[in-house]
Amino acid sequence: MANKNLNAAKTAKKDEFYTQLSDINCEMRHYRVHFRGKTVLCNCDDPRVSNFFTYFAYNFEFLGLKRLITTCYKNQDMDLFSQNKSEKAIYLIYDGDKNGNNIPDPEEIGIHPLKGDGDFRSQECIELLKQADIVVTNPPFSLFREYVAQLMEYDKKFLIIGSQNAVKYKEIFPLFMQNKMWLGNNSGDMSFKVPQEYEPRETRFWQDETWQKWRSMGNICWFTNLEIQKRYEDIILYKHYTPEEYPKYDNYDAIEVSKTDEIPEDYDGLMGVPITFMDKYNPNQFEIVALADRDCPLCTKKYTAADGKNYSDLNRNAVIIKNGQYKSLYTRIIIRNKHPHKSCI
Repeated sequence: MANKNLNAAKTAKKDEFYTQLSDINCEMRHYRVHFRGKTVLCNCDDPRVSNFFTYFAYNFEFLGLKRLITTCYKNQDMDLFSQNKSEKAIYLIYDGDKNGNNIPDPEEIGIHPLKGDGDFRSQECIELLKQADIVVTNPPFSLFREYVAQLMEYDKKFLIIGSQNAVKYKEIFPLFMQNKMWLGNNSGDMSFKVPQEYEPRETRFWQDETWQKWRSMGNICWFTNLEIQKRYEDIILYKHYTPEEYPKYDNYDAIEVSKTDEIPEDYDGLMGVPITFMDKYNPNQFEIVALADRDCPLCTKKYTAADGKNYSDLNRNAVIIKNGQYKSLYTRIIIRNKHPHKSCI
């Protein structure tokens, strides 16, 4: 049990990425219409240092919020990132400005103890979740599957941060296919404050002039089920299909399109595109058919390469024959153009 708790603590530390206020503001400006009269929950945040709490508390009246609730996981480790150590989990409730200064003063914020540790999966935190209309936070990356499953179970609107790799999770990808989840407005490189145990040998790591440690990642996305204009913007297609430029996979009845911008406008069959396609996916323009891995229903046979290896067992990626040889690709999303434009030439 001791080793289990220790490993859990280490995982929690690696998951402790503190989002910058500028990144929150940059994304939130596309969703403001959704928040009027709503109760917002930030249930993976220490409100004493969380920029999610800061954003919503200081923009409470501007957004027209009904209530803001934030929860804090208890902190018994003096090495954790939080600058306000606490052995008790708490939750905060803010109902807006009362004295007319448009600032969330301490006396206007209700601080309440939690009986448990503040884990979002605990029953008392679930009761707070039930009160919320929209959930906005940066959940632990290692618990992303569980976190999203809970949001779906309780039918919540949400705007959360996660790794682009989560698109490929077997628990997550069907939500994209069913249009129950999509990517938000911004994606790509994002920098986070991290705890002091992060060491310089870790990739994309640095310390600023105050010795605060930072970690950046280039595949970060906002995941949401709130409607935004970007979701219905067409990808401008300009290329035409030729068998030479778009070879077929040997294990999928689809052509390989290595870049989203190079999707042929006139092809009406199945196409394999990189997962970065999801950042530009318009459900009115394209249909998502499958994820090209070994569980893909489009896979019809197994392949043996010259070295004797069976490719359908060797990896989960699309395989294409090029110049008579097998070439393993990164995971592909199988799509179909709903409105292919046939050239008159």
